[in-house]
Amino acid sequence: MPGTNLQERTTTTATPPRIVQAANTVTTVRTVGAVAVAIAAIVTRDPVLAMTAYLIYWIGDMLDGWTARRLNQETRFGAVFDILADRLCCILCIIPLLQARPQMAAPIAVFLLQFVVVDLVLSLSFLRFGLLSPNYFFRVHRGVFRWNWSPPAKAANTSALVLLVLFVPSPSPALALALAVTVIKVASLVVVRRLPGTGPPRRRQGSYDGWSLST
Repeated sequence: MPGTNLQERTTTTATPPRIVQAANTVTTVRTVGAVAVAIAAIVTRDPVLAMTAYLIYWIGDMLDGWTARRLNQETRFGAVFDILADRLCCILCIIPLLQARPQMAAPIAVFLLQFVVVDLVLSLSFLRFGLLSPNYFFRVHRGVFRWNWSPPAKAANTSALVLLVLFVPSPSPALALALAVTVIKVASLVVVRRLPGTGPPRRRQGSYDGWSLST
């Protein structure tokens, strides 16, 4: 919105958020759609349905975030709702891939542990700092943001692994990627755990600008 500064746009206010709004509606629709198609893919073992479920999940995930920013509807409730919806979609969408490629059990298991458990805790850590969502974590720690919520990091965390599972015969590349991402997530959790949870810090020369916590 015109005249709104960065801190006002990326941190929370005392005003209770509206739960029923366009962005949350998009999240609901894409989650119900992806889950329904994924269940159909599991039952029928249809690869076309499996890819359709992933497309609904991925396109809907981009669309709800764009809608929230475009309509100024970003809220902490919406961010948490989106994070939890992502995990539900991810679990169900990946089952047909495991059915079709059982040799990929190891990388898929590592990915699910990382995404559903480790990354869930990391993604919810924005709540400690008064931010609207993890997309604004750069205000707290640029390194953690860069390695977890920048566009390349998001792509590596989900879509890159799915593509390796689908199109690479050997499970080794997918497993290597899943393990590498897990290491990054665990390291990020350690860094975030050491940060003071007192809200977004004031920008200071040399502080919170990389992996090191030293000033």
